[in-house]
Amino acid sequence: MAIKSLEITTLESKAANVYEAIVVLSKRARQINEEIKLEFNQRLETIVTLPVESTNEDEETEMNPDQLRISLEFEKHPKPTETAIDELLNDKLEFRYKEPEDEKE
Repeated sequence: MAIKSLEITTLESKAANVYEAIVVLSKRARQINEEIKLEFNQRLETIVTLPVESTNEDEETEMNPDQLRISLEFEKHPKPTETAIDELLNDKLEFRYKEPEDEKE
């Protein structure tokens, strides 16, 4: 997997400063990762797994072909950080500061 370089100035132009942009990207990447994990677990729950009786603990457990197919499908998804960067650079990501508790009242 090749590493893509990214100009800091392009990130900085999308937020007040580069540090703010990185925080926004990291929070969005975590959100995307949680969404992917939730979808993955939901898809795996639909598969009925049969218990495999193993006589030797050193033997590798057999993988269900459906589980393997789903796993390989999810490995092909773009990485959450890559998706978050694309969203920010293409102006698909909006962010705002939390309002302090004092101002809400």
